Amino acid sequence: MKSKLLKFAKTFLPLFFGLFIFWLVFRKMDFRVILSILKQDVDFRYILLSLPFGLGANIVRAYRWGLLIRPLGYKPKNSNLIYAVLGNYGVNLVFPRLGEVWRCTMICRYEKIPFTKLFGTLISDRLADLFAVAFMVIPAFILNVPYFKSFFAQHPEAFDVFHKIVSSGWTYAILLAIGLLLILLYIVFKQHPWVKKIAELCGNVWEGVRSIASMKDKWLFFFYTLLIWLGYFLFMYICFYAFPFTKNLGWNCGLITFAMASIAVAVPVQGGIGPWHAMVIAVLMGFGVSTIDAGAFAFCVHTIQQLIFTAAFGLFGVLALPIANGKNKN
Repeated sequence: MKSKLLKFAKTFLPLFFGLFIFWLVFRKMDFRVILSILKQDVDFRYILLSLPFGLGANIVRAYRWGLLIRPLGYKPKNSNLIYAVLGNYGVNLVFPRLGEVWRCTMICRYEKIPFTKLFGTLISDRLADLFAVAFMVIPAFILNVPYFKSFFAQHPEAFDVFHKIVSSGWTYAILLAIGLLLILLYIVFKQHPWVKKIAELCGNVWEGVRSIASMKDKWLFFFYTLLIWLGYFLFMYICFYAFPFTKNLGWNCGLITFAMASIAVAVPVQGGIGPWHAMVIAVLMGFGVSTIDAGAFAFCVHTIQQLIFTAAFGLFGVLALPIANGKNKN
């Protein structure tokens, strides 16, 4: 019973939260007007043109993951890595953040690579993305300081919680206390079987993280990272040309919109529903787009790219893995 409740909470609480944010964002908008904009004003050819860039970025992500795995002494099939990465995004649409665990589990099963080592490489993969987003957001801030001052003045709630956490002495005191407690527990119980297993797990994870340092093709890794995020940027920015009210805003607006949307995606909600819409609409309104037009852009682009296209290639990845490995079961 407790397990079922936990599964229910993990699946539906994030979804309810996302839908609540979505409702807050769109509650005062007339969806008949939004649908009218989508029928009359949108050039869907540009949105279709954007789709291969998102898919291509995820395929390149699979090749980059392979660069992290191979220094550990394993040679997984590129096809399995691609299917796993694509399926990762499909699983995340149902179970937020569990797609990464699923990805490692599948490669562990079909390539016989220890899960903990794979998870360590996944941490390296995500750290690379974190730095990529930082290098993208920082220039966006520097180039548009007046815009961001205005944005945070109009949306203080977007910064207040983070500022309170970072500036509070209690935050650092609690972190220090947790660290000291963990060290003490390890010293006292280091011979306990469970502690040994956790230490072994941490060692394997750390070995996976270190794989980026022992990698021979570091420049290829950075090149793949550049391709991934350029692909993601074009995935969104090309859609600007599909709408008459965004096609002339320029790449600078596109960069800011993409940077802020990338931050919103970090919220553990299925497909970014709610936070993604809120962030994109807020940015576009800051550049003079009307509320209803910004809402139409966010609703259309997110629905096609995230809820339809990502679900389609995610389902393909989930189904292709067992078929490609000769283990297609009911």
